[in-house]
Amino acid sequence: MKDWLEQVWYRPEPPPAWLRPLGLAYGAVATRLAASRRRQSQRLPVPVIVVGNVAVGGTGKTPCVLWLVETLRGLGYRPGILSRGYGGRGPFPFMVAPGADPALCGDEPALMAERGGVPLAVAPDRLAAGRLLLQRYPQTDVLVCDDGLQHYRLQRDLEFCVVDGRRGYGNGWQLPAGPLREPPSRAGQAALILVNGGDASAFGPTAVGFSLVTASAVNLRSGERRPLRDFAATPVHAVAGIGNPGRYFDSLRVQGLQPVEHAFADHHAYTAADLDFGDARPLLMTEKDAVKCRAFAAGHWWAVPASLQFTGDGAARVTELLKAALRPAGRGSA
Repeated sequence: MKDWLEQVWYRPEPPPAWLRPLGLAYGAVATRLAASRRRQSQRLPVPVIVVGNVAVGGTGKTPCVLWLVETLRGLGYRPGILSRGYGGRGPFPFMVAPGADPALCGDEPALMAERGGVPLAVAPDRLAAGRLLLQRYPQTDVLVCDDGLQHYRLQRDLEFCVVDGRRGYGNGWQLPAGPLREPPSRAGQAALILVNGGDASAFGPTAVGFSLVTASAVNLRSGERRPLRDFAATPVHAVAGIGNPGRYFDSLRVQGLQPVEHAFADHHAYTAADLDFGDARPLLMTEKDAVKCRAFAAGHWWAVPASLQFTGDGAARVTELLKAALRPAGRGSA
């Protein structure tokens, strides 16, 4: 069913007629809920920067959050991260430290805790997560909220909407008739649309493009780092349990590799048997998958880090918006 729906969502024609009333009903309910939550919204005592999207599935939000955190630290701020903790069982809210169990906090928070180097709190209620983080780390002076675009109870000072540049908004319909949580117009209300791959100019004047660059692999057991080109001589197993596995497989091909593709559902909870492919070929997985597999990793398993690289003046535009939003006079938007 999921595969069929995705085919419907991303083909260049309207959804079947019987799905359209469901999409309209979802949109009407979502609009009312958003209005109600805005009326009940609350502000935390430090600025909040939200990163989110209007479509379901992977668009590259986690690398954007990590880039923002690194940039804020470079500007002299002391950021923290808030996340929903999707896939984790809690109990919420709680702080996530490097090496945390993804079964408790979710795979994306586990990855951000390893890579971010800043305090990170998770809870479906991002206000509760923010209050806990600020109580534990009172020196924090700005919060970056991952996947928070629709979390309207949390007031924010700046929004970035991340879009898959190749898939775009799909057929333009809301769930389940299309892939959208909110209409495409909602993306335009963010300060910038961050477009992962494809042609950013197609998304309007407030869009900037970026790509996720992969260049090396890190062994899950030894920590050895090797250039990806070292794996180009023979086929490798490529594992991805993310929203858009094809993007990861394509990134390996760009580096000259010959991936044997193994796509899993987003947030898949791996076992060793899942990754027993009957040979000793190198197995290259995404970082998000690696945080769930390190405890039982074999010696030929490798994680492939991805770094965000803006095109054109994108990095400068994002940085200027951060500076403006974090000036004392820049606060006040909800």
